[in-house]
Amino acid sequence: MPGTTSPSVPRWVASPPTKEALDWAELPVIDFSKANTLEGRAELAPRVRDVMRTVGFMCIVNHGLTHSQTERMFDIGDVVFSQVPEEEKIKFSSKLKEEGTRIGYKPRELFVTDNGVRDQYEQYAVHRTVFGRQKHPKALETYLPEVRVFAEHNHRDVLQNILRLLALGMEIPEETFVKMHGFDAVGDSHVRWIKYFPLTEEDEVKTNHVWLRGHTDTGTVTILYSQPISALQIQSPDHKWRWVKHIDNALVVNIGESMEMLSGGFYKATIHRVVQPPADQRGLIRLGMYYFALADDDVKLVPVDSPVLEEGIRVSEDETGLTMEELRKIRYRAFGLKEANMEAGGEEHIVENGIVVLKYYN
Repeated sequence: MPGTTSPSVPRWVASPPTKEALDWAELPVIDFSKANTLEGRAELAPRVRDVMRTVGFMCIVNHGLTHSQTERMFDIGDVVFSQVPEEEKIKFSSKLKEEGTRIGYKPRELFVTDNGVRDQYEQYAVHRTVFGRQKHPKALETYLPEVRVFAEHNHRDVLQNILRLLALGMEIPEETFVKMHGFDAVGDSHVRWIKYFPLTEEDEVKTNHVWLRGHTDTGTVTILYSQPISALQIQSPDHKWRWVKHIDNALVVNIGESMEMLSGGFYKATIHRVVQPPADQRGLIRLGMYYFALADDDVKLVPVDSPVLEEGIRVSEDETGLTMEELRKIRYRAFGLKEANMEAGGEEHIVENGIVVLKYYN
């Protein structure tokens, strides 16, 4: 990570944490310094297994970056929004509709949230290889070597150890899921920054103060760098929405649809949403930083062979199943772009060829 000779970068000044008394989710905190050894992973695996089968979210501390290193990556993330002209952002737009990929810029107001209201967030996604898959705006070029180191840290030091813990929880070889997430393989795992802007009061009412509808992630594992503006809510096992509390320099980790499929439902994709911040943080711009992990494009999303799965759930490798690339393209082209149908119970779904490809949870 950056040292004393790193190029200067404008500071992103984060908001103080909220002082509001919110209904906080009780997320287990995992000390990840233990995840670097076989003995440490054996100790952590049962707890991670139980957490990711029930709550579905966990917080990770001691993940290998200092507070100042994490802050600097937030600073660099802000550069791609505040230091890049709009016409240049258009030049580096993601090919979301054409190729079903999030790599590049997503402008504000591309997606419909609810009642015809357009979203108010922009994002920039950097493919994990940084240099090989895409070109970047000029303002970011100075910092690309640091972004590459950051991407590798997330992939090799954080993600791979999470995948090992998930495999141990299923009593299978710990490299099982790691082998499906090659850093240099063809796939879409990426660093992403998202910048949320406040909605108008009228649109807040129309959307019931929800900025990003309840959903599950497409990939296998999502890594969120905790930031102080409270807006993320998770659907707890009792189906109530609860706020995720900021922990300084911590990671918030959840399971996506692909891991649910690979694990035969042993691990559940977790439902979450983004809402208007509490009263003492309203009107502020919220900057998020993430690592979205997806399996390699050619991985078939069928259950692994595990003794913890019932016989009827196990599927052999030659069984027909969607590949990661196929699922990614289907869901990315649908989210916020295609009209959903209302189900009983308040859920909305998008159906293609008789298959539910995406659900929103209200």
